[in-house]
Amino acid sequence: MKYLIREIEEKDNRKIEKIIRDCLIEFGANHDGTAWADPDLGRFSYIYNSKENKYWVAQAESGELVGGVGIGRLDIDGVCELQKMYCIPEVRGTGIAQQLINTALEYASKYYSRCYLETLDNMIQAQKFYEKNGFVKVKEPFVATEHFACDIRYIKELN
Repeated sequence: MKYLIREIEEKDNRKIEKIIRDCLIEFGANHDGTAWADPDLGRFSYIYNSKENKYWVAQAESGELVGGVGIGRLDIDGVCELQKMYCIPEVRGTGIAQQLINTALEYASKYYSRCYLETLDNMIQAQKFYEKNGFVKVKEPFVATEHFACDIRYIKELN
């Protein structure tokens, strides 16, 4: 199946919020300190609409959204964050996550020198995926985020 990777539109907001919430429930992360409590979860088309902040969705030929990923500016010069990368279970392992991260990192490399991310200890496949894509685990957070429950952190040099 082919997927279209495109920037998020207003019509996608609720659909991507549902995908993210379903994934958070799947991994027991439906609580404070994760994306679950993010007040902007259903407003991505408004939040990710500047050169520093972008969000892309993966759309199946049927029109169904199957995942997404964002790049957000952090309060550290030259560092962005890979944000809210989630795919529905049915498309995991198909290469769509690779297309999403490639899109995000290619874009990020135009504006940033490093990319940071936070995830959860029980998201083992995600950790392997990030490491395969050149992310290196770091012990301490680079910056205080609202995701205090995320206990695994990574950084990647861009360019």
